[in-house]
Amino acid sequence: MKTKMRIDIVSDVVCPWCIVGFGGLRQALAEKQDDIEAEIHWLPFELNPQMPEEGQHLGEHMREKYGSSAEESRINRQRITERGAEVGFTFNFTEDQRMQNTLKAHVLLHWAGKNDALDGSQTQMALKLALFDAYFTDGKNINDKETLLAVGEQVGLDREKAQEILADQQMIAEVQSLEKQLHGAGIEAVPTFIFNQKYVASGGHPAESFVQILDQVMTNAE
Repeated sequence: MKTKMRIDIVSDVVCPWCIVGFGGLRQALAEKQDDIEAEIHWLPFELNPQMPEEGQHLGEHMREKYGSSAEESRINRQRITERGAEVGFTFNFTEDQRMQNTLKAHVLLHWAGKNDALDGSQTQMALKLALFDAYFTDGKNINDKETLLAVGEQVGLDREKAQEILADQQMIAEVQSLEKQLHGAGIEAVPTFIFNQKYVASGGHPAESFVQILDQVMTNAE
């Protein structure tokens, strides 16, 4: 009999280590597929909540926020690209890439998650992965409403309803409240993985590390 496991993933769609970490988790879950039945939820975290609507050049952003030189950023992007390839994800970093505001993306993801809870679908997962692809692989502006609506429609969201949701102040407030709760719980970095709403692991771990984590969670659940 499989062990049911809830996994909440706190992340941002412009966080490269979030998709790398998820890729490692997905590989680990595939290895443990005979033992674990996972229910995955994505929770919002804005790396840059004050990011202006027009975004910011990625190199400039990295210098301002982390003090990274151009060479350090190049080396880090290369490392991320290699780690992405290991989990089947393609990063296409460019010299003119921009960091984007992600509040709208999180609002759409939050709505998709609420719909999933009602009808048992997995649209939130499809949307999250499509947004990672849109930003990191295709170089799209995921703060642009038309881009978000197109990505949402691609995974089955109703375009007109999604457009209403993006302007829904109540939905926006729900996302910001959830983010505040997560910060209040001590989550200050992403990705953060919460297993069975109890056990926490942070970072873009490889599959073998996640296998060990999953085994430990299963043991503690017995």
